[in-house]
Amino acid sequence: MTIDLASLGWDATLASALAADPDLTPGRVTRADQGVCTVLTAAGVLRVSLGGGLLAAAGEDPVQLPCAGDWLGVRAWPDGRRTADLLLPRRTAVVRRTSDKAATGQVLAANLDAAAVVEPMDPTPDLGRIERLLALAWESGATPAVVLTKADAVADPGAIVAQVADLAPGVAVHAVSARDGSGLDALRPLVAPGRTLGLLGPSGAGKSTLVNALAGVSAMEVQQVRRVDGKGRHTTTYRALVPVAGGGAIVDTPGIRAVGMFDNADGVDRTFAEVVELVAQCRFADCGHAAEPGCAVRAALESGDLSRRRFDSWRRLEREVAYEARRRDVRLAAAEKAKWKRVHREQRAHYRHR
Repeated sequence: MTIDLASLGWDATLASALAADPDLTPGRVTRADQGVCTVLTAAGVLRVSLGGGLLAAAGEDPVQLPCAGDWLGVRAWPDGRRTADLLLPRRTAVVRRTSDKAATGQVLAANLDAAAVVEPMDPTPDLGRIERLLALAWESGATPAVVLTKADAVADPGAIVAQVADLAPGVAVHAVSARDGSGLDALRPLVAPGRTLGLLGPSGAGKSTLVNALAGVSAMEVQQVRRVDGKGRHTTTYRALVPVAGGGAIVDTPGIRAVGMFDNADGVDRTFAEVVELVAQCRFADCGHAAEPGCAVRAALESGDLSRRRFDSWRRLEREVAYEARRRDVRLAAAEKAKWKRVHREQRAHYRHR
């Protein structure tokens, strides 16, 4: 089986990044599992292990671990082994904070052209979750979108689209139903040849059903949500890139329970563009938006031009991003200090043995 890599986004820029080592062949990651990746290459689908260089880089920074959507340089060895020896530069990356205590990031998907926040209309959309995921989508460098699924299950999908559009400035909001096919045609340009669409959202949002509808095949297993509370069953437990017939690809991600902010300051600003604009109009640059005179934010809250929910959501994410930035600075400073201690220790040992 041969695969047209250009239909998956391979281009001259990626080729130039691989040109330094002619023994490496390109491949795109469809799935990554603890040191082993499933990769699409021109010759077909391969299972490759991570080379020593990639493992060492990932040990220092987990963001360097390959994930679905990444492009790799693959080396074939005389004994039949194949290793991923080079992670090609990412054009875009969706990064969230890991759930552990370390101030590190986790890449959910790479090299997306569009990053769609997927939220079900039934039950009621979680507006705060949409805002949080939009911040990740904006920060990724991909074009954000919102896809509201299960449009067939509500009486007035247009009203919900309008409500969500108010909190997604500059972002296209689509109402779709995989069951009856409505709204899907508007999404098809996002998975045209050479383009990749990423789906971000909770379990039960209909991401896997959406993948199957757009890909035209049953690529992802799906289950019904629990009707008692509308929660999904976490059918997709891994990130997977699915090629689309005719070109293009979709990256499906596991249902996201919690989305920690990592390095998302710009993404938060773009998600809350109208709040940021008001902040710029405050009389004082360090305005706390409480009792200061000339506070444009407080004036907008009092007039109703800015909702209290929207303001509280912005403030919560702003504080979270600032907190994570401080934690990351502490971690990097500690790592730098440990490095120089190691260098000095090695130098002393060297001079003692001269």
